[in-house]
Amino acid sequence: MMNSDEIFWENLLSRQPRLIRAAYKILDAETQAAVIAHLRVMTTEEGWHPEQVKSAQTALDFIAILQDKASKKKGEA
Repeated sequence: MMNSDEIFWENLLSRQPRLIRAAYKILDAETQAAVIAHLRVMTTEEGWHPEQVKSAQTALDFIAILQDKASKKKGEA
C-alpha cells in the first residue's frame, strides 16, 4: 500500500494535467517552490531514468501554465 508521499509523487509525475493540478494545488507556496526545484533537478541532473525526466518536464510545463493563469487572474483583480 502506498503512503501519501508516494501517491503525491505518482500524481505529480503522472503526465495527466488533472492529477498534476490536484497534487500541486494542495501545497503551500514554500512547498510548491521546493517541488519545482526538485523537478528541475530531475530534468537537468544525470542519474534519472528517461521516463522520470519526461514526467518531471511534463509536470514543470503544466505547473508553468497554472502559474501563468494564476498571475493573469491576479492582474485582472
